Amino acid sequence: MSMKAAVFKEKNGKLEVVQMPIPEPQAGWVRIKVEACGVCHSDYFVKYGALGNTFPRVPGHEVIGKVDKIGEGISSEEFGIGKMVGVGWFGGNHCGKCGDCKEDEWVHCKESYVCGIHYNGGYAEYMVAPADSLVPIPDCMDPVESAPLLCAGVTVFNSFRNQNIKAPALVGVQGIGGLGHLAIQFCKKMGYEVIAMSSGNSKEQLTKQLGAHHYVDTSKDGYIDKVKSIGSVKCILVTAPFASVVPGLLESLGTNGKLVILAAFKEPFNADSITMIGGSKSIIGWASGDSRDSSDTFHFARNNQVKPMVKAFTLEQANDALDGINDARFRNVIKM
Repeated sequence: MSMKAAVFKEKNGKLEVVQMPIPEPQAGWVRIKVEACGVCHSDYFVKYGALGNTFPRVPGHEVIGKVDKIGEGISSEEFGIGKMVGVGWFGGNHCGKCGDCKEDEWVHCKESYVCGIHYNGGYAEYMVAPADSLVPIPDCMDPVESAPLLCAGVTVFNSFRNQNIKAPALVGVQGIGGLGHLAIQFCKKMGYEVIAMSSGNSKEQLTKQLGAHHYVDTSKDGYIDKVKSIGSVKCILVTAPFASVVPGLLESLGTNGKLVILAAFKEPFNADSITMIGGSKSIIGWASGDSRDSSDTFHFARNNQVKPMVKAFTLEQANDALDGINDARFRNVIKM
């Protein structure tokens, strides 16, 4: 039997929709009948082979579907046929023995996989994945609407909740895209006062609808003073990949403020040591989360009505979905 999949056949090539054999799950893996897969900027890493993936490769790491077949050693009670599950950036296979695993940092285990990079991902009608990558999807959550929570959602939710910022502190979200529009919602629902920060004013009204209390146009002179006039900002989530914004955002932080880097910059950034020392400020990078963190993200989102803004595409439109990612408001999703 065969299935349709969108695949990069070669480095720097375009996605091609082809017929492929339906994969069989090995021991410890399950097969998923895909219902939706979010489109992420990181899928370009697959196209360019930037993380060492081989070709051909099916991308996609914001996958939701139903368990279709289970491999040897998998409990049918936990992941039975027909159960709705998801797979995110964390693709499973953590070893459980290394230092990172012993510190409960599955996502940093050197043996762990990335879905859609180390094995074929969700731009397909079926895929297989290790059981430890699976995220049980709560009832009544739409696969197309919810798929982006498996990367964009868990990245902002998990990074912020681990900064130990006491509500109702003032916090900022820089960049109002796929991550940023979710970060505003999560921070607001957690009880924080939120400053949305972006270049220009075209998204100001939208950020207020999403829950932001304030909006600051970072393209204007004097925006740092405006941020400081609002109050002492204890954390800023950096979701847009522009290294040039770091010095100004660092200056905008209040005492003991944290700048959390979630975007992958193409170039190095500058940070003034005196600014950091004088305000006891810090810069932190954060790597998404594992399947357990994604599960927490889904439950919080369901219970607090946090919803990604999405546009649906067919599998045959996968190239359009990926090429149009910068124009999306705010997440393209492939619907099977």
